[in-house]
Amino acid sequence: MAEITDIQNEIIVDEIEEFIERADERERTINTFAKVAPEMQEIAAALIDGDNDGVDEMTKAALESGTEALEIMDDGLIAGMGIVGIKFRENFIFVPEVLACARAMKAGMAYIEPILSASGIDPVGTVIMGTVKGDLHDIGKNLCIMMLRGAGFVVHDLGVDTSDDEFIEAVEEHGAPILGMSALLTTTMPNMGKTIEAFIDEDLREDVKIMVGGAPVTQEFADDMGADGYGKDALECVALAKKFLEEEDEDWDEE
Repeated sequence: MAEITDIQNEIIVDEIEEFIERADERERTINTFAKVAPEMQEIAAALIDGDNDGVDEMTKAALESGTEALEIMDDGLIAGMGIVGIKFRENFIFVPEVLACARAMKAGMAYIEPILSASGIDPVGTVIMGTVKGDLHDIGKNLCIMMLRGAGFVVHDLGVDTSDDEFIEAVEEHGAPILGMSALLTTTMPNMGKTIEAFIDEDLREDVKIMVGGAPVTQEFADDMGADGYGKDALECVALAKKFLEEEDEDWDEE
């Protein structure tokens, strides 16, 4: 098992020691950064700092030096955003800081996305994402979308205040096997259940896996609503989406 002393970048080490408190997340983050190149650690540190220009310059330099686009995305940008997501969830940082980090990631992805598109890499899957009816919060949702796209998913963002009909229409239009719903208010959480009921009424519930998340949402609430999964942060959102696809592949193999 990797140790924190295996990580060369002092900024990353400080971030882990100061902000990542859960043992499982510390272990996962240490294991991630212990195996990546120092240059990728620098990109991640700049992203965590919200250094838009730094991420831009280092991403460009890494590509010019021959580093693969996927390596930069996974080991630099996504790894760094993983720490940002944890800090946001635990209220160590707030919306302005997250927006700065998101801009920094976007600066790096501006170089990465055209390369991945040109390489002909097929997307791993399609996801519909939206904040439920009556809720205008979208920072957490946008973090999830950024991480999902970085992981190779095509994501159709329905924005905020999304109605049952809009979710249903998007799933049907894009043939999406996964739907993600977000809520940041306790008063709008029940609308997640109403949307799931709408899919049942339209006889579409078996066609889509539904995952939910947001600050007030819990695993118990997700289970009570009949959701297929709950993600407490952007990293778990991606892991859940990948799990759904694996289950779908297993179902196809059994058939």
